[in-house]
Amino acid sequence: MRVALVLATPGTTWGGMEKHVAELSETLTSLGHQVHVLAHPAYQPRFPTACFHPCPMNLGRRNPWLTWRITRTLKQISPDTAHAHGNKAASLLGRFRVGSWQTVGTAHGSKSNLRAFATLDKVIAVSRSIYEQIDHPRRYLVYNGANQEAAIGPPESHDFSAGLNVIAAGRLEPVKGFDKLIRSWPTLLASTPKPHLTIFGDGSEMERLKALIRDSGVQNFVTLAGYRNDLSDCIRHADLLVISSKREGFPYVLVESLLSECPVVSTPVSGCIELLPDNALASGFSTEAIGELVGNALSDLDTLRASEQQAFTFARENLTLDAMAKATVEVYTSSL
Repeated sequence: MRVALVLATPGTTWGGMEKHVAELSETLTSLGHQVHVLAHPAYQPRFPTACFHPCPMNLGRRNPWLTWRITRTLKQISPDTAHAHGNKAASLLGRFRVGSWQTVGTAHGSKSNLRAFATLDKVIAVSRSIYEQIDHPRRYLVYNGANQEAAIGPPESHDFSAGLNVIAAGRLEPVKGFDKLIRSWPTLLASTPKPHLTIFGDGSEMERLKALIRDSGVQNFVTLAGYRNDLSDCIRHADLLVISSKREGFPYVLVESLLSECPVVSTPVSGCIELLPDNALASGFSTEAIGELVGNALSDLDTLRASEQQAFTFARENLTLDAMAKATVEVYTSSL
């Protein structure tokens, strides 16, 4: 098949959706499909195996120049399927129907307004909760996948402490709830042995979180480790991974943790509430709820790990890159 993937983010960040598109592109290519990517020129190095078409995605979705560039590019490619990722890409693709190709959109996050996907031929949701929000006659559920290959040896990208090591990862933005996770740490340090928290990521909250760590007096027990392109080795050598987000689509760190059989606990966000047992989910999104969840997990990691065996098995069978790409192709080839 000839597939055009449309990624309309402005080229300034690299998060879960961008990672999804890059890995889908590479895996589809490995399966023998011809893949074209329409994205901001800053992302071109991320797509080494695809035919890349730079577009000024930093412009607004109603900008006539952006509309013309996307329309012209799609006409030149003449794909079998044009696949939009996210609301902006879906809006661009759905508003200007100029070819014979089918249009598909993937909703990556829980948003109050998913109307941009209504004019597309098919819609993919990355989690059950998003799937249930979509009002479309041809909706499909395809979970995110991750690389299943195991890393060998000690983690190269981070030196862990000698005690219990807890990690979290994501963009340093308010939606990830890292401030509440950090605020919970002074209480957790009353336990023995004292756990160390490492947060991987970069973003606008970096300086604020540094100040919060300092003001909370936990400089020796909380580390902001910056962005890492590949966290698989760190996850495999951690004792626990925490997701403290206010909302999610289907977190990649959840997938990577389950594939690595690293115990994971989370706030009750999309994706996590579908796969994790009750004892791995917080009662809410407050500092107290997060602290209680992490404290209970660290007090009996063996029980937590045993309760997540079903989720580990599900991940091995369903949350790999190969499974994600093949399920996406099945959506492409399903009858309209």
